Amino acid sequence: MQSFISHTGVFVPLASAGVPPMFSLLAFMLVGVVLASLVLLKLRQSLLVAYFLCGLAIANTGLLEAVAGEQAREAVASMSEIGVMLLLFVLGMEFSLGELKHLRRYAFLGGSVQVGVTMLGAGLVARSFFGLDWPMVAVVAVACALSSTAISVKLYHDMGISASSGARFALGVAIFQDIFVILFLVLMPALFVVGGEGNTMAPMLALTLGKGIAFIALAIFLARYVIPRLLRAVADTRSRELFTLTVAGLCIGVAFLAALMDLSLILGAFVAGLAVSECIYKHRILSDIAPIKDLFLTIFFVSVGLGIDLREAISSWQLILALTAGIILGKALLIGLIARMIGLSWRAAVFAGIGLGSAGEFSLVLLTKTSDVAAWSSAISDPLMAAMALSMAMVPVLMRFAQPLGNWLDAHTPRLPRRAAASLPPAERVRGLTNHAIICGYGPVGRGLCASLADEGIPSLVIDLNAEAIHELHSDGKAALFADARQPEVWDLCCVDQARIVAFTFPATPEIAAAIQFARERNPSITILARTKFSNEADKLRNVGTDIVILDEAESGRAVIREALSVFNLTKTD
Repeated sequence: MQSFISHTGVFVPLASAGVPPMFSLLAFMLVGVVLASLVLLKLRQSLLVAYFLCGLAIANTGLLEAVAGEQAREAVASMSEIGVMLLLFVLGMEFSLGELKHLRRYAFLGGSVQVGVTMLGAGLVARSFFGLDWPMVAVVAVACALSSTAISVKLYHDMGISASSGARFALGVAIFQDIFVILFLVLMPALFVVGGEGNTMAPMLALTLGKGIAFIALAIFLARYVIPRLLRAVADTRSRELFTLTVAGLCIGVAFLAALMDLSLILGAFVAGLAVSECIYKHRILSDIAPIKDLFLTIFFVSVGLGIDLREAISSWQLILALTAGIILGKALLIGLIARMIGLSWRAAVFAGIGLGSAGEFSLVLLTKTSDVAAWSSAISDPLMAAMALSMAMVPVLMRFAQPLGNWLDAHTPRLPRRAAASLPPAERVRGLTNHAIICGYGPVGRGLCASLADEGIPSLVIDLNAEAIHELHSDGKAALFADARQPEVWDLCCVDQARIVAFTFPATPEIAAAIQFARERNPSITILARTKFSNEADKLRNVGTDIVILDEAESGRAVIREALSVFNLTKTD
């Protein structure tokens, strides 16, 4: 086996020492991501920035050539493609027509004005300053119009304002952005046909739209007649591994169908998500697919950093700072003014403006995808990529000033007549819960508890893996998740931070102990009640954070004694 360092003291690829190039690169990527993330979390920065910086470091310190060589770039690009597909799949599942209906004023009025004005301004800069042709101008304009939903939603949640009018407005605008970018990604290849000549581009656009409509019709057929039956059959096996494999297979399989029709893979993934968005297995799928999505999406953001020449970026630092300032100030001011004109307070408008003031994940996806269909000069793409990543890093910092700035503006500016804020859609029962009970298990005990709480007017949410029970609850208009309580993502979905009590109504100590830690991490003050069969397991549950333990042995013993004495007309007194 050859040495990692040659006798001349020069680095040679690890592959020559018997280590596969892709394995070497993954090792450095994942270790680097962990270290960078730990540092940036201390600084309250987005993890996406850590991924980007890790790729930047690997590409510009010689590590890429030393550990893997150029052949690893293609492998990383293929893996990052899977990450983008899974991101679109999850986006499709989370897309809600009910949400859009109740936020339509925010989405279609606020979103269309924001996207249109931002594209106009960014397009003029791209055309006049960079001298880009019109297809490239369109790509840059759309990329600048998009925002990071992941960063804004997390910040609103951490600040406890996710139900505020400013956060709801931001969500409506983000929904419109998502719809717009999906349509643009479908049509983007047609923009570059023969340099975007009108006589060739128009038929290509029509053909692409026709294929897209046919593909969506096929997806509707699968969603209605095939996918629900398949998922139910898999769910009945109670095999978590098979369920996860089925979900991944659906995502990739439908994306493959889109590719066969000369459509985008990511369109296929998004439509696959839409196909399962209304089924009862939605939340189970989200919790299963989230870790896989996060891993491959991490690789995508690292790959973005891998493609940037740091020397080129440093030489253009003034341009990068100017682009970053233009994106943040322009979008934050525009979104804030739109929110204000719609009728929101200055405080809500400032929160919305800063939260959506950066570029977004799809901005990077869009610029990366452009290289697949057109020549993309690094002198232009590198500063744009760096500016968009930097704008995402600045949002958590700027958000600290949102409240004092909003309060000052409300106190020192004239008040406008305010319209009623958009209400939470009735269909989103899970998202709107607060001060509720979470019932894990819908057997006889769970049913009784759920009915008793309902009689007292106390809202509850049921978590169970019995598909028939979840169907029954949904048909009765009750909040319920088809999910496994042992998965941490489930507890983020069920609003545990707003709940009063979690009740485990099934006596399975190992499963309960595994779930309790996730609930307790997210809400340290919540009351946890659990059942167990045997006395030697009660202490285990108390040790992991259970407040109230119901011991089946003791309860059964008391019931047996009570019923036996009643035969003799006796009553036991404690």
